[in-house]
Amino acid sequence: MAARKPLPLFDKILIANRGEIALRIQRACREMGIKTVVVHSEADSEAKYVRLADESVCIGPAAPAQSYLNMPAIIAAAEVTDAQAIHPGYGFLSENADFAEKVESSGFVFIGPKAETIRMMGDKVNAKALMTKAGVPCVPGSEGALSEEPMEILKIARQVGYPVIIKAAGGGGGRGMRVVNTEAALLSAVALTRAEAESAFGNSTVYMERFLANPRHIEIQVLADAHKNAVWLSDRDCSMQRRHQKIIEEAPAADIPVRTLTKIGDRCAEACRKIGYLGAGTFEFLYQDGEFFFIEMNTRIQVEHPVTEMITGVDIVQEQIKIAAGHKMTLRQRDIVRHGHSIECRINAEDPETFAPSPGRITSYHAPGGPGIRVDSHVYHNYFVPPHYDSMIGKIISYGDTREQAIARMRVALSEMVVGGIKTNLDLHQDLLIDENFVRSNYSIHYLEERMAHRKSVK
Repeated sequence: MAARKPLPLFDKILIANRGEIALRIQRACREMGIKTVVVHSEADSEAKYVRLADESVCIGPAAPAQSYLNMPAIIAAAEVTDAQAIHPGYGFLSENADFAEKVESSGFVFIGPKAETIRMMGDKVNAKALMTKAGVPCVPGSEGALSEEPMEILKIARQVGYPVIIKAAGGGGGRGMRVVNTEAALLSAVALTRAEAESAFGNSTVYMERFLANPRHIEIQVLADAHKNAVWLSDRDCSMQRRHQKIIEEAPAADIPVRTLTKIGDRCAEACRKIGYLGAGTFEFLYQDGEFFFIEMNTRIQVEHPVTEMITGVDIVQEQIKIAAGHKMTLRQRDIVRHGHSIECRINAEDPETFAPSPGRITSYHAPGGPGIRVDSHVYHNYFVPPHYDSMIGKIISYGDTREQAIARMRVALSEMVVGGIKTNLDLHQDLLIDENFVRSNYSIHYLEERMAHRKSVK
């Protein structure tokens, strides 16, 4: 019997994003021999990845609504360039079910989960119910959406126990949530969160969870194909954050028992099989007192995916592309072996004290190097950082045989990096990398904000 021919990969992929992730996807494609089409706004016409692309298409003015969020323009660009698939990266339209649906209905492959999966996991109430059914532990709270009945809301809060947190079902990125410490403040907090959710997400549905006082933010990276194969690659600690925006990430997380981690990782992989998940995804958890509590699933590539790549040797972007092309994963759980430790620092064009964006011309630039250092960045000398988009201009990723070595290498890398002409948060990272609590891995999701508040009060 003749051996079955392997499925071909795509000839050409359109990258529907910008910045460092556009360059990261482009590099993965070039390594695989796949041509790339880059769409860009007028503000990004001089970007490095635009110049390196096989083809580029300007899809509109600088404003995201007229370019990177313009679905018809992106699909038209795929049509005129004969692209076969569209990679959405992260942010923008990456978790937009309508976009995924339009891509598929237009005859292209969406490099990510199916639209119904994005829709299903994008609703936090629905996602929590699905995870509970799949055996993934969730934060104690309301079973589904909160009712409109005040007495029922008060009853649930008493059962859960104060403090509680009210969350928007369609929220994300730290928006649409409110902590409530007392019963007297509960009903007005629910009403306010509902109103904000309707305004921001077009969905007023909210739910309630117990507010964990001192948790860590731990993620599990998964990959799943169309053949019911699913693996979890590793865990990441993303607890160093401000206003729910991550600043430093590392893999693996320190001080989590292997048995506990393996149990939750296996449940995540099994949940992927049960819901028919496709591609790369991330299960996000709060971890406190030795227990994991599911909070949401991100149905896309994550900003912090490099730390997982560094300790597993798996190219997550290339795996996304192969899965989208219909390939059966060759990876099995027994093949996933973690080696060493990796840390990522997000370098942002912003004031390190006020966090106000700092767009402008980069008048001098030097990227660090040396053993165990990776830099994912689209910027260069004389690059103009536009004011219209996210302030992240790159990521430094360090790797070492131990966490101590990864920290030491990151300290050296941060001291070498030069970004002139604009303000950056390099000083903040240098400060955090010598912080005693960070070095001892003794911090929670609240640590950075509490640290900043304390420093401000003693000035």
